[in-house]
Amino acid sequence: MTSISVAQRGTGPLRIFNEAGVLSAADVHVAVRLGRLGREESPLVLFATALAVRAVRSGSVCLEVKRMHEIGVDAEGTEESAIDPATLPWPDVDAVIAALRVSPLICGSPAGPLKPLRLIDAPIGSDAGPLLYLDRYFRQEEIIRDALTERATTHPMVDAELVRRELDRLFPDIAGPGEPADRQRLAAALAATQWTTVVAGGPGTGKTHTIARVLALLVAHQNAVPGAPALRIALAAPTGKAAARLQESVREQAGDIGLPELTAATLHRLLGWQRGGSSRFRHNEFNRLPYDVIVVDETSMVSLTMMSRLLPAVRPDARLVLVGDPDQLASVDAGAVLADLVAGPVLGQANPALERVLGGDLSAAAAHPDALSGRERERLRGGIIRLTRGRRFGGRIAELAVAVRAGDADAALALLADGGDELSLHNPDDITDVRADVLRAARTATDAATIGDATAALTALESHRLLCAHRQGPYGVERWDRLAASWVTGAGVVTDPGAGQWYPGQPLLVTANDHEARIYNGDTGVIVRAPDGTLRAALQRGTEPYLVHPTQFPGVTTVYAMTIHRSQGSQYDTVSVVLPGPESTLLTRELLYTAITRARTHVRIIGTEESIRSGIARRVLRASGLRV
Repeated sequence: MTSISVAQRGTGPLRIFNEAGVLSAADVHVAVRLGRLGREESPLVLFATALAVRAVRSGSVCLEVKRMHEIGVDAEGTEESAIDPATLPWPDVDAVIAALRVSPLICGSPAGPLKPLRLIDAPIGSDAGPLLYLDRYFRQEEIIRDALTERATTHPMVDAELVRRELDRLFPDIAGPGEPADRQRLAAALAATQWTTVVAGGPGTGKTHTIARVLALLVAHQNAVPGAPALRIALAAPTGKAAARLQESVREQAGDIGLPELTAATLHRLLGWQRGGSSRFRHNEFNRLPYDVIVVDETSMVSLTMMSRLLPAVRPDARLVLVGDPDQLASVDAGAVLADLVAGPVLGQANPALERVLGGDLSAAAAHPDALSGRERERLRGGIIRLTRGRRFGGRIAELAVAVRAGDADAALALLADGGDELSLHNPDDITDVRADVLRAARTATDAATIGDATAALTALESHRLLCAHRQGPYGVERWDRLAASWVTGAGVVTDPGAGQWYPGQPLLVTANDHEARIYNGDTGVIVRAPDGTLRAALQRGTEPYLVHPTQFPGVTTVYAMTIHRSQGSQYDTVSVVLPGPESTLLTRELLYTAITRARTHVRIIGTEESIRSGIARRVLRASGLRV
């Protein structure tokens, strides 16, 4: 295990769990500091406070107090010496809850009005038990809940007949007798008749295809109103890379379906981030965004804090479409808002306009296996629909992704054992095939880059990607990046020119944003030789590479391997996934699912059966009040 920083001020449970690696020194320091400010001396309350701080650091919005003993040891790097959390002296849960209910950190004290914690009882019928929040995150969650509840109380006025005609134009493959309605068509109908729509789906299910047609439908509906102004549309995503990809995808389809040229921005840019102002963003509940339709792609990566900034800034009479995959890795910050919305309680009343638009589309094929289930029909009332038909890849890769998502380790291992052209499982010492793919991709990219063929060089780099769960340690990016680089230089594919020097075929990963230069954190590219003999960096931008001088990068590194988290939103022909040992708390079902769904044609897992079973069994259960 990595070295543990011990907080010297921690005593009792704080000290024990800090030394074991469950709590960090920062968790302990915050708890002790709050205890002193609020005159709280109970070791049980201080321990729960530190766990609440750790929960946020780990991505949860709050701490489910009754499940606190399920928290694991922080793991990054090696796990051989990791302590089993089950062997630690966990305090009695009921005693912790009782101490919290009378704590001045929750109830206040004569020392002052400070109430940094909230203890919230779960609704009747929920088994979540009391939830312990840091006050800031409770208030952010309330902002989101209140905004969505208010938006669900009414519905837009629509011309049902016009919407049906446009749906027939935009989705010409109308379901035949006995076949269920196309879910993309249903998603567009939802977006026309709801103020808030959530379109969920895995890679290749046609989310951006659906977005473009949703916008075309709304533009046509607006243009049919005599004298109506042009529809004001905003496209946004949490990262610059995702925004650029959304913009390219929508623009590629715009001409065929009658869309104007649209530009996408990051959420920070959309809201008008400002330095040093009284408000962090220019647009807020007092200065709403001036758009009629706002589409947010890759919503799974939007944190609770960012969503609590966005929703109040959206006009009540503006349509908001949230798009993403709730099953992949969530934001690195606290919250998994998209997954919470998809799994949480349904807001809003029955929508008569949707019923008029769809007519008998929902009931015509209720017995069909691809038809909406009863629960899915109920969630339509909340503006939520999941796209399920994979269009980018299928076969065994799709079957493996479904098995992992469902938590079926036996089915996943059986698929990997059968192998074939799409799947393979290798023990950690069997790296022959990985090395061959790394060399093949590097050689092809270098040859193309040397003659200035940027498109071919980028295509070569997308033919294979090495993905890791960790950054450090024997299963981490740092080690595998060095290993792959040594294979490439050892085989004579490139000659290492030394630190700070560029060379044709050099694979790049951008690590910082420069919006003016259209360079985004997470972009991947390759150095190519231009016709004049100078070197340029080629980044993938739609169908044409985007060439920039290497000195324009605000931050860049050579990359042969990357974390699975960084790979989100990208696709490669083959992915080689390096799994850590089964003890790693980073190895989760969501991480495996995300890695598998990066591949178009082949998934290679490098790890043990025990690691696969452990990963599929371990879920990223981010505690949140939005789900209950």
